Amino acid sequence: QVQLVESGGGLVQAGGSLRLSCAASGGTFSSYVMGWFRQPPGKEREFVARITGSGGSTSYADSVKGRFTISRDNAKNTVYLLMNSLRPGDTAVYYCAAGRVWVATMSAYTDWGQGTQVTVSS
Repeated sequence: QVQLVESGGGLVQAGGSLRLSCAASGGTFSSYVMGWFRQPPGKEREFVARITGSGGSTSYADSVKGRFTISRDNAKNTVYLLMNSLRPGDTAVYYCAAGRVWVATMSAYTDWGQGTQVTVSS
C-alpha cells in the first residue's frame, strides 16, 4: 500500500498553466503505474493520464492530449501533471492513483490521494 498526497491545485485563468504534484510514501514507488484522474462538478470521475513505473510510457485521455504532460521522478517518489492551455472545462478535483496494471480503468488503481481542486476561469 502506498500513501499519496496531491498538491499544486488552484485558480487559474483560461489559457494558463498549472503543475500538479503527487508525493508517494510507504511503498516501492517505481513498481507502480501512476495515474491522474479528475472529477468535474456534478460529473463522474474520469481518466486523465497514466505513466508506467519506469516513466517510459505514457497515455492520455483525448480531451487533454497535447495540452497535459505526465511525468515522474522515482528518486523523489513523485508524479507530476503539467497542464497547459487550460480551459474552463478542465475545472475539477484532480486525483492521483497508484496501481499495478497498465490500464486506464479506475478500479485497477488501488491507492488514491485526497484530491486537489483546479478551477479555470473564463
